[in-house]
This record gives sequence, structure tokens and C-alpha cells, in this order.
Amino acid sequence: MPALIRVEGLRREFQMGGETVVALKSLDLTIDRNEYVAIMGPSGSGKSTLMNLLGCLDTPTAGQYWLADRLVSHMSDIDLAHARNREIGFVFQTFNLLARATALKNVALPLIYAGVAGRERHERAVQALGRVGLEDRVHHKPNELSGGQRQRVAIARALVTRPSLILADEPTGNLDTRTGEDVMALFAGLHAEGQTIIVVTHDAEVAAHAQRTIVLRDGAVESDTTLAGVTS
Repeated sequence: MPALIRVEGLRREFQMGGETVVALKSLDLTIDRNEYVAIMGPSGSGKSTLMNLLGCLDTPTAGQYWLADRLVSHMSDIDLAHARNREIGFVFQTFNLLARATALKNVALPLIYAGVAGRERHERAVQALGRVGLEDRVHHKPNELSGGQRQRVAIARALVTRPSLILADEPTGNLDTRTGEDVMALFAGLHAEGQTIIVVTHDAEVAAHAQRTIVLRDGAVESDTTLAGVTS
């Protein structure tokens, strides 16, 4: 089976004050299906830039990126939006939930953009909330939920499109330690079910839940470590 993510010579430059800032330096990377990967690095290492590229939120200056065997690095904005909606589920530190909408409506929202009919939207949103243990909170609004429950709603929203990849950006950053552990246990369960997960984090304790940790420094891969040892 081909890799879910394949990156060759990926480079991203930004123009700042008349100078060229190189955020990623010709990066090569492969991530297989059903891997659980943490991406770490100090501020300015390039991890946020890489997250945006892998999430089809940005396009590279040079290089190629294949997602689910499709070359997405040179797609138009419209095609990138379709790729995001079909292939990627996003989980953010700040939850990004609609305050006036119920958990059910928040989770169903990506399916509206995907053109899924109303009854199927409802069924799939209820199913996704059940997978994260919130079947009894479907009609609650965000202000009626704890921080951990809000993040579970966000994870359900990421799952509802049945994506190839879950991309989580500091998913425990706004949670206390115990609640953060509960969320990471949920990710572990999803991975055990076959879900591919990439977590971008500065927290070594969060990264320790992953099977593979990629550390970036100055726009390049400094280390790539699996549970069995260093691979590169």
C-alpha cells in the first residue's frame, strides 16, 4: 500500500522586509497509513509551516507533496479545499466551535460543505459523537460543556468526514493535565482502530503518546525516532 504522505524536496520561503526567510529547507518525509506521529521543534523550527503544508492550508515554494497518492502541492485553491474536506480532519488547540450551535450541529458542519444530505449528516454526526463518548451531549452548546468535552466535540467533527488523516495542532494546549491525558487516550484509541494521526506539539509528554517523533530544527529534520529507535 502506498504511503499516505510523501514529501520530496519540500521548501517554503517567505518574504519579510525585503529579505527571504526559509522556513523549510528541501524536506523529504514519508508517513504511512495508520502511523501515529508527533512533530516537535522549538519556535521557528518550521513545524507550524509543515503543518500548514500537510494540511493543505498553504502551498510550497518548491518540492512535491502527495496525500493519499494524489499530488496536492501544486493544486489550485479550490482543489486544495476539496482535498482538505475529503482527506483531513483538523483538531485545534482553541477548539474552533460555533458558540451558538449544539455539539451535533458543530460536528455536522463539515458534511454540509461536502454536500451530504440532511438525514445522513445527522446519523454520521451522532455516530462521531458516540465514538468520542459524547452520545449524551449531542444537544449541548459549547458553553454547556467542559474543556475536555469541547475538545472531544472538535475531534468528532474531525472524524465525521471519515478522513485519511487527523491533524492535531497542540490538542491539549488549553486543557489541564488530567483532561489532556484523557484526550490523548482517545487519540490512542482512534489509532488502534486504524486512524492515521499527526500531532504537532511542543510538549514532550504529548509526543510520548505517539509511535514516532519527528523533530525539526531550522527548517530541517533533526531526528526521526520510532519506538524501536532512530530511523534517520
